[in-house]
Amino acid sequence: MAEVVGVRFKEVGKVYYFDPNSIDCKKGENVIVETSRGIECGEIAMENRQVDDEQIVKPLKPIIRKTTADDMKTVEENKIKEKEAFKICEQKIAKHKIEMKLIDVEYTFDGGKILFYFTADGRVDFRELVKDLASVFRTRIELRQIGVRDESKMIGGLGICGRPFCCNTFLGEFQPVSIKMAKEQGLSLNPVKISGTCGRLMCCLKYEQDAYEHLLRITPKTGAIVETAGGKGIVVDSNIITGTLKVKLDKNPDAAPVTLDRRQVRVVKDVQIKVAKEELEALKEIEGN
Repeated sequence: MAEVVGVRFKEVGKVYYFDPNSIDCKKGENVIVETSRGIECGEIAMENRQVDDEQIVKPLKPIIRKTTADDMKTVEENKIKEKEAFKICEQKIAKHKIEMKLIDVEYTFDGGKILFYFTADGRVDFRELVKDLASVFRTRIELRQIGVRDESKMIGGLGICGRPFCCNTFLGEFQPVSIKMAKEQGLSLNPVKISGTCGRLMCCLKYEQDAYEHLLRITPKTGAIVETAGGKGIVVDSNIITGTLKVKLDKNPDAAPVTLDRRQVRVVKDVQIKVAKEELEALKEIEGN
């Protein structure tokens, strides 16, 4: 076991573990820490606690100190610098005629590095741009290409539900989402209906997936062969939410299907929900990052 605190560097970002260095940290306080990017200011997202060694990537870097009034003044000054750096970088991108879209700019707390986040189709040769930016800012420059999900997380906006993006409001990390989830939840595999504003599968498909997986385990699917009080039959319609089944009985195939509850049947042979290869190929682009 080791004592750690969790520090977040973005409002809705990943939480990283640090050694509290004998400092009692309260949630919401700001601290100065050393990271792989340099000296940075972060917010305490998880107070001092003991965690298993298996959950830690050692060695843990220690917290340097809690922020002072001067530190917070530096943070505010850096935010002003970031806006100016954003304008300058956009001008330089236009000058070098590079096919890339600038998304965000970050100064490390000590000003030792400036990070420029951008999106682009494919790889981009930005070596000349880096040299140009370095000559202007006289510090280390890093250009980092990000995906469309990260772009949405940074910029924010409203989803098709009318609410602010989940990724921009409370999702610390992206969870894997697949076409199979949409299929299992009975959704239309229409890209417009299952894609977020970013053009990728909606993150909210993950929220109820555990419940759907449980219901799919206990509910015969369309095409399943079942035994009922009226004899053997095949499920022609299945509502996994209500547990209602429509079963066409073998002894009377021309009659209308009987409506039963899943608890009233015994599964003889169930079927698996599969995504056809053609469907996967057609929707491959929205499943990526």
